[in-house]
Amino acid sequence: MNKNIVLFLNAIGISNKNILKVLELFDSYKDFKENYKKLYEVDNIDKRTVNKIVSNINFNINGYFERLKELKINIAFYGEDNYPKNLKYIDDYPLILYYKGTLMKEDSLGISIVGARKCTSYGSWACTKIANELSYYNIPIISGLAYGIDKIAHEAALKNNNRTIAVLGNGIDIIYPKNNYKIYNEIVKNGAIVTEYPLGTQPLGYNFPYRNRIISGIGQGVVVIEAKEKSGTLITANYAAEQGKEVFALPGNINSLYSKGTNLLIKDGAKILISIDDILEEIEYKSITKNEKDIQFTSNEEKLVYKELLREPKNANELSIITGIKIDNINVVLTILELNGYIIELKGGKFSTT
Repeated sequence: MNKNIVLFLNAIGISNKNILKVLELFDSYKDFKENYKKLYEVDNIDKRTVNKIVSNINFNINGYFERLKELKINIAFYGEDNYPKNLKYIDDYPLILYYKGTLMKEDSLGISIVGARKCTSYGSWACTKIANELSYYNIPIISGLAYGIDKIAHEAALKNNNRTIAVLGNGIDIIYPKNNYKIYNEIVKNGAIVTEYPLGTQPLGYNFPYRNRIISGIGQGVVVIEAKEKSGTLITANYAAEQGKEVFALPGNINSLYSKGTNLLIKDGAKILISIDDILEEIEYKSITKNEKDIQFTSNEEKLVYKELLREPKNANELSIITGIKIDNINVVLTILELNGYIIELKGGKFSTT
């Protein structure tokens, strides 16, 4: 596969399927540049695509590449070592990925979390709980950096110092929504921002359903937290099913608009998601968790309390009731964990992992 041809055609907005057709015709980028007019003789490439290629034949690919370097944007071509291995097996796989941050082999063990942009408090709570628990098992979390469930999933991963990957429906040089600037940069430090769209691509509505095949394709399963009966979230679930991935759906109140989609998924065969164990039973994951490796506990009580705080923030009384540890001992444990920088106290007297 000639990378320069792929980069050039992607940069001017040619689809993966048409790029593959062009690659069959030319041995090198030089051959392509000198003999591009033979595209007019090919029947299986539509004339609009050919005209688009010809009209952009003088596109400055070197300048485009330099722009990528200036912005510290990396490229993963199909077949290269840094290309996510699970994507190689999906239909209409991307030939090129632009990314910031790092792509790692362990991302293939990731779980995608998707759901409604306007989620309910129940959806927000469930998403945080599941993302916290996945993070405890060092399972990368993949989502789409949208409002609602996507953002909550990314934030939970970051809070637990876990890898998270955001797949964009626009160029990597555009942050959308704009107020995601902070989390965008945090993800770059602890995971990756990924897109197949070239620089300058605007976040147009039809880009997002198409990019969902990548969200479902990178990891080994998809968790659907909340979804309307007809929503883009269900497109991701459908892609996952077509790709042979596990699909998990959070059940909800039958009167809730945002649970109709997930309840229908369960009815159609998705695995009902009640606890983290429902996911762990179906996927591969590392037996030694990051937190057990990285944190030096001085007692089993510290370990037990920390594990409960990974699930969700709690106050001292709640921790005492759940763990069976006396309240005086709970306060001592919380003080030790806080002094060591493992937890922080939130407003309202609740504690959370850092």
